[in-house]
Amino acid sequence: MCPDCEDFARTVLLLGQLALYADMAGADLDFVDVVSPSLAVSLPEPPPGTFPDDSDPAEGS
Repeated sequence: MCPDCEDFARTVLLLGQLALYADMAGADLDFVDVVSPSLAVSLPEPPPGTFPDDSDPAEGS
């Protein structure tokens, strides 16, 4: 496994769990607003093969 694969997968999982939490009744949306950008910024480069070779993140495709 590549060195960053585990970190990438764990961070994506945490972002998904945070999104689910944000949709719950009574969720602390201030917490979500503070934590979500921090998690997103901490994402390492995606592992090779995660996205098609012709995709360009700058173009959103």
